[in-house]
Order: sequence, then structure tokens, then C-alpha cells
Amino acid sequence: MFTGIIEAIGSIRALSPKGGDVRVYVATGKLDLGDVKLGDSIAVNGVCLTAVELPGDGFWADVSRETLARTAFIDLKAGSPVNLEKALTPTTRLGGHLVSGHVDGVGEVLSRSDNARAVQFTIRAPRDLAKYIAHKGSITVDGTSLTVNAVNGAEFELTIVPHTLSETIMADYRPGRQVNLEVDLLARYLERLLLGDKAAEPKASGLTESFLAAHGFLQK
Repeated sequence: MFTGIIEAIGSIRALSPKGGDVRVYVATGKLDLGDVKLGDSIAVNGVCLTAVELPGDGFWADVSRETLARTAFIDLKAGSPVNLEKALTPTTRLGGHLVSGHVDGVGEVLSRSDNARAVQFTIRAPRDLAKYIAHKGSITVDGTSLTVNAVNGAEFELTIVPHTLSETIMADYRPGRQVNLEVDLLARYLERLLLGDKAAEPKASGLTESFLAAHGFLQK
């Protein structure tokens, strides 16, 4: 688990095909690896990776085909900057929100504009994730815990303050960029709970407006 508070900006040092998937070397910059052991988790642009080698100034990790297919990791190359966060501990200050490091989908940056000293971004999420994104709710973008300022269908707006711009890779975002998205865990569990016994049925279609109305969650 993570908090979505980025600890350092690192970079991809090498990407090596290995047995059908990829092994990646991440240079970790100012990230303190003193308490990191083999097998520990580190989030790279919001993707939870396991350290399999620790050369000293970074770590090697294996990236599965599943991860390559479902994240924007496929767009990274040697030299690409990345957001880094070590897994939280029982004494970690939870400054963001609970983040699993399991990316739900890939979004696209649609626009960027100045807003006083901040920068405002509009991002389009995959349609199937739109129901989990709420005004003033939390969302993780490339591993960064952020607050949604506005929602319009599958598009949402973020206002990024100067500190976040300087401590993450968001300063490099331009329209067309693909970003990793992880929605709020509570929204996902709430959806599952509302299904009740139907959650055990195969090929459930998920929540519908009629289902919510029938169970008293919407007024008819």
C-alpha cells in the first residue's frame, strides 16, 4: 500500500526484454533506499513493482505482460522521469489517501492551462472508470494522490499547486500524454457491497440505475 505522496523523481535507466516480459532498472535519485530490502515494493508512476536487485543507486524490477498491457508503462524508455514512492509502514503519515499501486486504467491529458501560480489539467479517463470519479474525491495520477476539482462525464479537472509540480513529473505533462489512473479504493468496495448477493453471480452486469432504485438508493 501507498499514500500517493511522491517521495522522489527517479528515471528509467534501462529496459531489458526477459522471457517474454521486461526487466527494468530504475535510478531512484534522492529516494532513500537504506531501509529497502529485496522483495520490497516501490511504486513507479503508480505501478507497484517489486525490487529484485538493489545495485545501490536504484533497483531492478520485473514488469509483467499484464502491467505492460494495462498501464502507460509501455510508453516509458531509457531516460524517462518517473514518480517514486516506497510502500507505507504502520508509522507512515497518511498525507494523501490509501493507494494500492494497482492501476485501473490509462487516461489522457486533454489540456493544460495556467491558473495563477498553479496549473490546471483536464484528463479523460476510460469510460468504465468514470463512475468512480467524484467532485472533490481522490484519484491517483501516475502515483500522485490528487483532488478532483470538477467532473464532466469521463473528463475531470485537476488544479496542481507549485509544490506538486516541482516534486512530481506533472510539470512535464502536455496534451496527449498517457497517464496511469487508480480510482479511490472505497468507491470500488462500495460498488461491490451494494451488489449484495448478486456479487456472487457470474457475469454480473454491475450496478445499474434501476438496481439502485429498486434497493432504495435512488428516489423513483
